[in-house]
Amino acid sequence: MSVDSGKQPPSGPRAELKRRAIVRAARELFLREGFGVGMDAIAAEAGVSKVTVYNHFGSKEALFTAVITSALDEPLGQASSAALEKLPDAEDLRGALLDAARTWVHAVRTNKDVIALRNLMVAEQHRFPELGQAWHGRGPEAHHPAVSGALRTLADQGRLVIPDLEAAIIQLYTLLVFPHIVFSTYGTHIDDDLTDRLVVSGVDMFLGYYGPGQDS
Repeated sequence: MSVDSGKQPPSGPRAELKRRAIVRAARELFLREGFGVGMDAIAAEAGVSKVTVYNHFGSKEALFTAVITSALDEPLGQASSAALEKLPDAEDLRGALLDAARTWVHAVRTNKDVIALRNLMVAEQHRFPELGQAWHGRGPEAHHPAVSGALRTLADQGRLVIPDLEAAIIQLYTLLVFPHIVFSTYGTHIDDDLTDRLVVSGVDMFLGYYGPGQDS
């Protein structure tokens, strides 16, 4: 079953509540049963009809993409975003960035649902060109506004020199987060001591390259 791809999904406050309930239910069932779970089960878990699910998402692939893209944003929620937002006001930029990085990396390492969904995405990625399209359509700056906002403000203040914000965001991810994503994909992890060494050296490399007076 599918709907016309040109049809607009329902809108308004009630529709948004239903959409969130569907994504929440789909996430729980994808984690528990994998991509093979039926749309009937997702609809029942969400407390809506199957027609409502298709009206909002059009296909199971589109629903899975929505679940994954929302989950991958989670490590930059709440505490992580708050720590990043404090950077422009910090007198000790290195210390504040270390604190923010440790909070962010801790969230990446310990959110078991996100790790499980990421690994499920890797296993099923051949089905979902939409995941890549979603990333390219939004770009790293729009994908994680807490990071882009902090770096842009620090550049405006003259505390960092960032000629290419998009590259800087990806480089910060590469230094701090990507090692844990790669290791978790292979079913292993980086221990606490090495994690902190990677955070400290990553922050120092980033500031060393983008700090004022550096030839970046």
